[in-house]
Amino acid sequence: MHLFDTPTIGELTLRNRIVVSPMCEYSAVDGMPDDWHFVHLGSRAVGGAGIVFTEATAVSPEGRISPGDTGIWNDAQRDAWARVARFVAAQGAAPGIQLAHAGRKGSTEVPWRGGKALAAGEGAWTPVAPSAIAFDDDYPMPVALDAAGIAKVVSDFHAATLRARDAGFHVIEIHAAHGYLLHEFLSPLSNRRDDEYGGSLENRARIVREVVAAVREAWPAPKPLFVRLSATDWAPGGWDIDECVELARMLKRDGVDVIDCSSGGTVPHPSIPTAPGYQVPFAARIRREAGIATAAVGLITDARQAEAILARGDADFIVMARELLRDPYFPRRAAQELGVAIMPPVQYERGWGVRRT
Repeated sequence: MHLFDTPTIGELTLRNRIVVSPMCEYSAVDGMPDDWHFVHLGSRAVGGAGIVFTEATAVSPEGRISPGDTGIWNDAQRDAWARVARFVAAQGAAPGIQLAHAGRKGSTEVPWRGGKALAAGEGAWTPVAPSAIAFDDDYPMPVALDAAGIAKVVSDFHAATLRARDAGFHVIEIHAAHGYLLHEFLSPLSNRRDDEYGGSLENRARIVREVVAAVREAWPAPKPLFVRLSATDWAPGGWDIDECVELARMLKRDGVDVIDCSSGGTVPHPSIPTAPGYQVPFAARIRREAGIATAAVGLITDARQAEAILARGDADFIVMARELLRDPYFPRRAAQELGVAIMPPVQYERGWGVRRT
């Protein structure tokens, strides 16, 4: 595999294996994507990525991390996203949306205002979780979901999927990582339930699989479906790579195409041995042992590093976040470095010294 292959996922053929990671911008009002989101995502499409994912997009108002999060729980939001999806697709990239629910990490301020629990006068809401355990001392106390609440979460993902389809997205990713709601159910550190949604791996994974089934009903194969998982909590007694491999096997049977392999998020101060490509071994192991395509993410910052990951067969896709914040045109620079010819938009040809014939 190479960075500038043209892989196929289900019905979709991509122009390369570079994926713009979902990156929260905390810049929406009432969940509505606006000009910031249009320019942010559109510029990455112009920059040459294969898939451009939205930020974590809430499936319900209570599923937001902060009041600045985008959503897709109503038709006005759907219509605003449609403008973004159309432009991204017109630039040759596949528009993707990450559907998310923040769980117990919701009802917090945006990061540059401290990221802590909202006060009552700041539009606070009551977050939900598998168990009534706060993420940290200065986070709000969540309410444990009952059966009706769990059913609502699954239904909200289904409704959001229908809106994402109608908005013109080409790829959906379900966010089950980073200590948000679905990951909270997976981790024994945040899930202390004694019903059918707690205890065994099968039970803790139940809501994730129900969400996948609901999304697949509205987004049938061969439409591409990713699931982002944290491969480990980086904490004793928590979710780990062994259970993550087992879950990936289940999700492959459930119709998931790609596991987007991240880590962490369940506990507030984990000890993470960060280094270039530090999460790649998770993607490699899940790919090898679960027999499912994977995406590698985390401190992947240059073309030859990305090419080597693919050449080894450690992952099928390279997901990039901070490097694409620094340089939206990284894919075009990477192609030059690797000796691959890709055409810029016709409006930019003179900047790249090429001309269409």
